[in-house]
Amino acid sequence: CDDTQVIVKAFKEKPEVIDVKAAGTAMRFMTAYLSATEGEHTITGTERMKHRPIGVLVDALRYLGADIEYKGEEGYPPLHINGHKLEGGSIEIPGDVSSQYISALLMIAPTFTAGLELKLTGEIVSRPYIDLTLHLMHQFGIVAEWSDFDTISVKPQTYKSRHYTIENDWSASSYWYEILALQEEIGASVTLPGLMNGSRQGDSSVKYIFSLLGVKTNFANKEEGALTDVTLTRHNCMLNRLDYDFINQPDLAQALIAACPVLGIPFHFTGLGSLKIKETDRIVAMKTEMAKLGFVLHETNGSELSWDGERCEPAEQPTIDTYEDHRMAMSFAPLAIKLGKIRINNPEVVSKSYPHYWEDLRKAGFQIEEIR
Repeated sequence: CDDTQVIVKAFKEKPEVIDVKAAGTAMRFMTAYLSATEGEHTITGTERMKHRPIGVLVDALRYLGADIEYKGEEGYPPLHINGHKLEGGSIEIPGDVSSQYISALLMIAPTFTAGLELKLTGEIVSRPYIDLTLHLMHQFGIVAEWSDFDTISVKPQTYKSRHYTIENDWSASSYWYEILALQEEIGASVTLPGLMNGSRQGDSSVKYIFSLLGVKTNFANKEEGALTDVTLTRHNCMLNRLDYDFINQPDLAQALIAACPVLGIPFHFTGLGSLKIKETDRIVAMKTEMAKLGFVLHETNGSELSWDGERCEPAEQPTIDTYEDHRMAMSFAPLAIKLGKIRINNPEVVSKSYPHYWEDLRKAGFQIEEIR
């Protein structure tokens, strides 16, 4: 996928100018890494990337001793970084920022001269992603742990190399759960490889959420921590309304926001504040594109989205815009099951996280035509 390729290329080649394109993960993680590594670099990305905030991370890194300058608008990429070993120390940052800011700081913390004591203030969102980072650091020899309910301590240490098998992505599985929920045939199923029971990925909660929409999950090997095949099966038990707080799993929201109205299921989703600073403002994007299909969604407080059954006149030939956002394309494509067909602009955006998405849909029986 794009994010991984960008990071691997940057590590291998270490060019003076690193272009992460639309890869937000790469922008955040590489900014931290380059700050703590000897060398001088400029890091940039797409026009959309230049409007995605990074000030919280830059402020934290500067406080810890980093030499970073903005090349354009204050608080946004591109950045010029003069990397060197950082002193580290104690710092406070808001707990409701992107968890990738926090993970970026944690992963370089073992290299700090004085280590890191990171206190998260206020509400801590996306906590499972932080815990996943700590777990993976531990797998590579680093002791990093919560020393209090809101504080993480990391002492100066050295990473140890090892072989490691990566579990597949539970976030990507959400679109297959969506496909099964939209199926009318009871007993329809699909099998996904390389996932595990008891996964530390926060988005593994998708199996619980979609169980409320008629999708059962069965692990071929139920041993926790063992990679195995997972079979999703459509059954006939489905709620007639769904309320859910996505504070810890924001990347799952779009699949549910798209599916519920098409299934005729009113919903009220909270904990969506971080969607506004993703590849696009996903709350606005979902409202706009669902309206093309005839569904009126309502936003509250910049972090809640609901549908109470309200309809509007759908577009005559609706075409879904994707806003350089892979999850827009992947969440709307399954709706073809109920709508008969759907047109999606810029389908190549899926390469960010799931390059073979369209190929896999074809294998599942979808008829996909590329229009030029």
